[in-house]
Amino acid sequence: MTAVAQGREAPTTTELDQPAPQARASRGWLVTTLLVLGLLALIGPFLWMLLGSIKTQGELLQLPPTWLPEAPTLDNYRRLFARLDFVTYFSNSLVVAGFVTTANLAFCSMLGYALAKLRFAGRNKLFLLVMATLMVPGSVTLVPLFVLMSKLELVNTHAGLILPFMAGPFGVFFMRQFMRSIPDELIEAARVDGASEARVFWQIVMPLTTPALATLGILTFLGSWNNFLWPLVNSTDDSMYTLPVALAIFTKGQYQADYGLLMAGAVVLVVPVLIVFVALQRYFTQGIATTGLKG
Repeated sequence: MTAVAQGREAPTTTELDQPAPQARASRGWLVTTLLVLGLLALIGPFLWMLLGSIKTQGELLQLPPTWLPEAPTLDNYRRLFARLDFVTYFSNSLVVAGFVTTANLAFCSMLGYALAKLRFAGRNKLFLLVMATLMVPGSVTLVPLFVLMSKLELVNTHAGLILPFMAGPFGVFFMRQFMRSIPDELIEAARVDGASEARVFWQIVMPLTTPALATLGILTFLGSWNNFLWPLVNSTDDSMYTLPVALAIFTKGQYQADYGLLMAGAVVLVVPVLIVFVALQRYFTQGIATTGLKG
């Protein structure tokens, strides 16, 4: 018995710490199940919206609700384009979101570069002030902002919809954190070679921040495209309505909302955002993964 016991090798600590194959398989199935449930919870509302857009109003209101449409129809989309001045509202949304996104990419990059790479008195205090504005709810500044736009005679204009959102504190913070990861030696070498600060920014720093710019562009476009409260307050005429405002106003009937029309409009509203995200998703993932690695 002693010889047999001595002939066997005692299990190492590493072997004892490793889980059994059955335990690893069970853990894998558990993780997969949780991920599938999370995915269904995420895409479930979008699928319901898409399927609801091809249902009749009666089917949308019946109980118990149906998941698949009993009689699919495109009547909701036909009524949407017939009832709304769709081209005008879509153009307003596109102009506002496009200008707001472009302005944020330019101004937030400049401010982020200054706060990350330039040395000047009060830099840290200025950054703390920018961060403090993140804690101020937008509803608090709504009335003063409207009064300001009224004094400037920008109510019910594209400029009034664009100017208040041309730069945001989150964009400044995001670009600053990304630019801190750019080596200072690269910028100093360009300065030693005689490059001006503007040339350093546009020809060296900006090409290196493509992932962050794509990420900020997607987030800014999404926020501006879906913005509802400020366009509703600032627009006094339906010719200046953006698409979310127009859908909310014109899809309400006398006694109840037209849910089929509302869901068809929501599908149309989501399509441009999906196109932008799909086009820039590679940069979006890279920007999120690399932002804030330094400092």
